[in-house]
Amino acid sequence: MQQFDLIVIGAGSGLNVSSAAAEHGMKVAIVEKGPMGGTCLNRGCIPSKIIIHSADVAEEIKSSKLFGINAKISSVDFKKITSRASNIVDKDARDIEEAIIEDKHTALFKTEAKFISERTLKVGKQTIKGKKIVIAAGTRPLIPNIEGLSNVNYITSDEALRLKKQPKTLTILGGGYIAAELAHFFGALGTKINIVQRNKFLIPNEDGEIAQKFTEIFRKKYNVLTEFNATKVSKKNGKFIVVADGKKTKKKLISDQLLVAAGRIPNTDILDVKKTNVDTNEKGFIKTNGYLETTAKNIWAFGDIAGKFLFKHSANLEANYVYTNAILNKRIKVNYDAMPHAIFSSPQVAGVGLREQDLMQKKIHYAAGRYSYIKSGMGIALQDNEGFVKIFADKKTRKILGCHILGSEASTLIHEVIVAMKAGLATDAIRSAVHIHPALSEVVQRAVNSIEW
Repeated sequence: MQQFDLIVIGAGSGLNVSSAAAEHGMKVAIVEKGPMGGTCLNRGCIPSKIIIHSADVAEEIKSSKLFGINAKISSVDFKKITSRASNIVDKDARDIEEAIIEDKHTALFKTEAKFISERTLKVGKQTIKGKKIVIAAGTRPLIPNIEGLSNVNYITSDEALRLKKQPKTLTILGGGYIAAELAHFFGALGTKINIVQRNKFLIPNEDGEIAQKFTEIFRKKYNVLTEFNATKVSKKNGKFIVVADGKKTKKKLISDQLLVAAGRIPNTDILDVKKTNVDTNEKGFIKTNGYLETTAKNIWAFGDIAGKFLFKHSANLEANYVYTNAILNKRIKVNYDAMPHAIFSSPQVAGVGLREQDLMQKKIHYAAGRYSYIKSGMGIALQDNEGFVKIFADKKTRKILGCHILGSEASTLIHEVIVAMKAGLATDAIRSAVHIHPALSEVVQRAVNSIEW
């Protein structure tokens, strides 16, 4: 049995911890079955944003008449779009692996891991034990229990990013952010889209008004079935057939491809974490305290598998704390203040802080401001008729409680608010700051100016 000072399970943000530990001279083991870089690099945020940019370009071309330009798309080289993304991320993954192999303090085990006893893992045919262990093994697509689904060759987001042939019609099961982004990618390039969503709105975890408006916009472009459940899936003559039941009606959807985007589940069952006395919650995510310690001594967990936030940027934040607490032997609680997120669909969506429904539920006395893109100079230039910013502040302190944006460059615009919230600044900081005119960021300032105290 090989002994290590530290074992890191998962080569995504876990590499931030393993590389720092190796620099300290610790004997480190990294366990990762797949390519280096984790979900974000290989199956998530990086390749998806590369291919989504092609969709953004296509959408701009389609709307060119609005700006006095008569342009059209003559053809789409779909294989080139997905291959470009795959080639970029595959090279990065190989480069990371080569660097790990060259590190004299680090051993790489490219195989599936399973706990067999306290801080002891079976990795392939070998057994390894760590004085300390960090679990950052992420999640995988959730596959719902639908009649016939297991008998057809559906795809998840993992395969969708590497498809070589564009489907003429695509049915998507699920209406969260993954479904929203991939619907935009395929739809903007010409695929007919069906979306089956059990909730009343798409992206239901967003602020209620944002989710409602987003759903309204998507309905104009795609066949969106909300408050429907897929009850049966089959395949005939190369076509997928999905039966979806609504409250009053039943629909039959036929498509060339079927994408399951119904959420994510943690990989704790594959790891069999209970063998090392690590407790999980009812959804299978690892229970951690404010220091990212698990219920087992000298074992930490972070990232998607811990289920606090399922974002790459939150995992990177947590990695810094795990490094401080596990490697430097300090105990500092994670500060999640002003944790933002964005959906890179069309329109884009971004948010930070509390949603309006949260404020109402918590009975917080808040003031609200709202401003439409189209009322600003750049909003007019972009012809963004749907975009808006809404912002909430405490009525007494005037500190920002939350901000939610739908529209062009939402993922960028939100950062002004993130910085203000992280610094604990009141709305006056944004109100009094000189904003470049007519930059799109004026919509954030004007949303603040519109707050009714």
